[in-house]
Parts: sequence; C-alpha cells; structure tokens
Amino acid sequence: MPAGSTDHDVIIIGAGFAGLYMLHRLRGLGMAARVLEAGGGVGGTWYWNRYPGARCDVESLQYSYSFADDLQREWTWTERYAAQPEILRYLDYVADRFDLRPDIQLDTRVTAASWDAPGTWRVETGGGERLSARYLVTAVGCLSVANLPGLPGSFRGPSYHTGRWPADGVDLSGRRVAVIGTGSSGIQSIPVIAESAEHVTVFQRTPNFSVPARNGPLSPEYEQWFKANHQDLRRQLRTSHSGLLASPNPDSALAVTDEVRGREFEARWERGGLGFLGSFSDLLVNEEANRTAAGFVHDKIRATVRNPAVAERLLPGGHPIGSKRLCVDTGYYAAYNRPNVTLADLRTAPIRELTPGGVRTAEREHPVDVIVYATGFDAMTGPLLAIDIRGEGGLSLRDKWRAGPRSYLGLMSAGFPNLFTITGPGSPSVLSNMIVSIEQHVDWIAECLERLDGRVIDADPQAEDAWVEQVNEIAKLTLFPRADSWYMGANIPGKPRVFMPYVGGVGVYRDKCSEVAAKDYQGFLRS
Repeated sequence: MPAGSTDHDVIIIGAGFAGLYMLHRLRGLGMAARVLEAGGGVGGTWYWNRYPGARCDVESLQYSYSFADDLQREWTWTERYAAQPEILRYLDYVADRFDLRPDIQLDTRVTAASWDAPGTWRVETGGGERLSARYLVTAVGCLSVANLPGLPGSFRGPSYHTGRWPADGVDLSGRRVAVIGTGSSGIQSIPVIAESAEHVTVFQRTPNFSVPARNGPLSPEYEQWFKANHQDLRRQLRTSHSGLLASPNPDSALAVTDEVRGREFEARWERGGLGFLGSFSDLLVNEEANRTAAGFVHDKIRATVRNPAVAERLLPGGHPIGSKRLCVDTGYYAAYNRPNVTLADLRTAPIRELTPGGVRTAEREHPVDVIVYATGFDAMTGPLLAIDIRGEGGLSLRDKWRAGPRSYLGLMSAGFPNLFTITGPGSPSVLSNMIVSIEQHVDWIAECLERLDGRVIDADPQAEDAWVEQVNEIAKLTLFPRADSWYMGANIPGKPRVFMPYVGGVGVYRDKCSEVAAKDYQGFLRS
C-alpha cells in the first residue's frame, strides 16, 4: 500500500444510534466511511440488552432522531416509554430508510487501533482483518462492556448477564431464578420475571432509588402535537440542562412549606419518570434539600411494600437521591408483595460462593435453577479501553487513562490525533438524553471533518488539562461525588474513582463546543 493511502476516509466503531447517524452525516459529505460492529445486527445497546422488561427511561418521542423531518413524521411509537424490541425495530428502520447497511460490517469486533504517522489509523479486528482510515470515530456507547462479579464456586445451571441476553430469549417460566443486582436492569426485569418464574430470589447489595414510569399507550393526540411542534421542541431539548422536556421547578425545596413541597413531589411522582428530580432546583446541590426528596420516596416504598421488614431493607441510604442513576420502573416495589419473590440482603449476609445448585450467602444456600446477573457495566471508559488503542509514539490509551479519563470536551484525547470519541468521558453523555448528546457530537465531528479537509487534528494538552479540571470542579459543586456510583467507576474493582461525565448541562456544553469551533477550533492543534 503506498505511503499515506487508506482503505477509507473514516472508520466508525459501533452501529448503534451514534454509529448510524455518524455514517449518515459522513455520506452527506461524500466521505468513504465504514462501520465495524461487533453484533450480528445494528442497534448497539438495544441489540444486546434484550432482558425481560428492557425499556428506555426517556420518553419515546424524545428518545429518537431529530435530524430528518420525514423520519419524524413516518415513525409512530406505540408507548410512552418504548420497550427494547420497538427501539430495535426503529433502528433497523433507520438503517434501511437511509440505505446504511452496505457500509456496515457486522460480526466484526475491533480489538486494536494504532496511529501511524503522518496520518493513518490502522485497525485490527478479532477475525484478523486489517483496515486503515484517515480518521477513526468511536461510537462504542457508554454502557456496552458487561460487568460480571467473578463469584467463587461453580453453578451447574445456565447464567445470563442482562447486557448479553440471548437474541432468541430465555424461558424462565416455572424456574427458580436468582437475580443478582438491583440497578436499572434488575429493577426493570424483576417484576417481569416474577410473573412466570416459580420463584425469584433478589440478591441486593445496594438499594436504589426508583420512581414509577407511569407507562402506557402513547396518546395519538400528544404524538400529533409533538410532531407538529417537533422543531421547536427539539430546540428546547438541545438547550435544556438534561436534554429532556422536564419542566424543572426553579424553587428551592427549602424555601416552601412542607405542604407545598409534598404536593410538588406527589405531582411529579404521579406524572412518572426522571422529571421527579426536577421537583426543585437544589435537589442535586443541597444535601438538606435532597433529604426531603429521599424521604418522600422512602415513604412511598413503605406504603407500597406490605412487609415492613422488607420495606426497610429496600430503603436506599448512604447516597443522595439522583447521585446514582435514578431508576424508572413499572411495579418494582410492588413485586416484593408477591409470595414468589424473596429479598436477600447482601449487606447483612454477603454471597460466599456459587454452588452447583444455587447461591450460598453467609446465612444459607438459596437453591436456584437460573442466575441472572443484573450487575451493570464498566461504564464510559470500559468500551474504549477494551480496544488496544495506541496513539503517537505507541502511547496506550489505557496507560494515559490509568488514573482516570482525560479528554478535551469528551471529543478527543491529546496524543491520539484524528480519533474522535462520541459521548466520551468529559461530556454530558450519561447525564443526559443520549440521543440529544449523540446528535450534537456527530454534527460537531462532521463539521470539523469537513473543515479539516484531510488535515490532522489533535487536542492541545493544555486545553485538555483545563477541561478536565473544569469538569472536576463543577462536579464538586454537586452531590454526585457523594455516591459510590458507576459515574465514579466505583462498581469496578481497581478502577480509579473519578467523576467521568460533565455535569454542567447539555445547553451549556453545546454552547462551549460551538464557541470552540467558531474560534477556529480553539484548544485543538492542526497540521
């Protein structure tokens, strides 16, 4: 191959929401792009997460692309919160609607990527294929590397991680099922599994806050209104704090009477969804204000769960509400009223080992037929560090990020030229409506590539240092660092404790990125 020649202008890793839109934008620029996808189909997280009850916690009409008016008009959602199968159908429709499949290579896991000066990325796959491109874009998602706890012992029955659920499903009817973990996937799956399983034993280490979804069929009148006004509504999403139409209350929780505060919490609870955290402006920055919201949820749990002892074990404590990802459920707390659901509290009786026929805790052995690991992911950095990425001089991304991720705007990491990270650490990503953040990053990258016209770009190390410091300083003004959350990497043994996303808000972040571009990509180096 002649020096400087490449197979493609751009290689994109991942065919979820981010990878599909990135490919579409690059096609519009006339660039030769190739998507490499580990899965057997498009969809990213919605291809892999097929567990019972898997559902988005952002309303369907807001959790959808905004880049094409025709797409907005053509697609009709059936529920307020779409379930996994419907979201996957939507992404398949998008891939077909925009004829993206010819440039998507499935069943292709990228294992390594290295920068070859003066301007080429060399990419290797698990199948031994070698490809090259001028630019490399990671669209690997923030929650795509499953976290398995590595429990001692041996279990003879089948085990499944919620993030790697078999495509043809799992029949759990009449089975004794252990669900290990009570994060989002556990909270969604437990009520559904309990409907058909003989018995469900829930192994809970840390109780989590969850609010009701109030899901149901999508109102045709609301959908018609949204579509008629979608351009204005999308602008509101892009300039909001979270990328949601959440109508945040500007009042302090401490500046109103107990009666007024209770009415506001109750209205948000009845409305359902993540908007509960918008009840008052200071819930995520003032510990006393936060305690009022936590106490309200505690009272709701006590009122729902009939067994007082079980209810007390389900009460979240030790972290402010919202400092871990707030869960959104359908019937989670009520599931513990079922005679076939048992709660095993790992704080008082930790798991000692797996046995051939079950799970042994410090108290006793729980006989089960199937184990479901709802133990989450190595979030944000895990999907990037799962690839052996090497930049200038052979610099390993794993080595550079050994003490925590370092990036400029979550878009690039200094020393890794021409490598863009969609919704990378240091951007709003998981603290936002992911589709809003994905589209903003893709648009920014596409415009940057168009203006680069083949030149090399890298983050300035000084700009990167300043951004990392700013991300950390803003986080310290909030209650987020008070929790041992996956936002902090606390769920992975040995992972550095660093608050990874940017908490300053989607609108503020968008303005910063636009300002950087307007100032001739201030903070980036080009050659």
